[in-house]
Amino acid sequence: MIGRLRGTLVEKNFPEILIDCAGVGYEVTMPMTSIYVLPDIEQQAIIYIHFVVREDAQLLYGFANKVERKLFRLLIKVNGVGPKLALAILSTMSADQFVSCVRHDDISAIVKIPGVGKKTAERLLIEMRDRLKDWQAQSIQLVSTDGVIPEQLSAELSQESTFINDNKGDAINALLSLGYKQVQADKAIKSVYNRGMSSEALIRDALKSML
Repeated sequence: MIGRLRGTLVEKNFPEILIDCAGVGYEVTMPMTSIYVLPDIEQQAIIYIHFVVREDAQLLYGFANKVERKLFRLLIKVNGVGPKLALAILSTMSADQFVSCVRHDDISAIVKIPGVGKKTAERLLIEMRDRLKDWQAQSIQLVSTDGVIPEQLSAELSQESTFINDNKGDAINALLSLGYKQVQADKAIKSVYNRGMSSEALIRDALKSML
């Protein structure tokens, strides 16, 4: 079982990254909230892993901290919620934002997540309510044992498309991989785009604009 990777960040191909650990490159799929806080390429990073073994694949899902990984593991226990949808949820809002939505029965925010219809949103609110009762205490305990590289704390999945080699194209492709429609992705990126913005900033601002 792989629980954590520490190594050199080699590539960011949203929503996947490649991390080199002692000469072995691991492809890891991550929610955008975790990718935002990663250091620059060629820098050291720590990623917490949820490892899935299937008959046809071995998959690594990565998170910037144990709190996000914990919520991911709770989400995929909900009937009808798989890893792809759980990643879309954690890419659209932070763990604390999602917990707040559950506690306040904010179904309007949850249905805006791609792939989440009204029935799924209602199921999430019902099933997650009990599981998140002690969330604050759990989060404090997990954070205290994270051991995250300091730089990681300082920063705060679909249709086919033609991949473009620029930040705007990368951001659009990332939104498509999360399940947004081409028209939605184009409109959201256009509404927040300013020359010189990084891919991460474009994706973050576009996701915020759709909530």
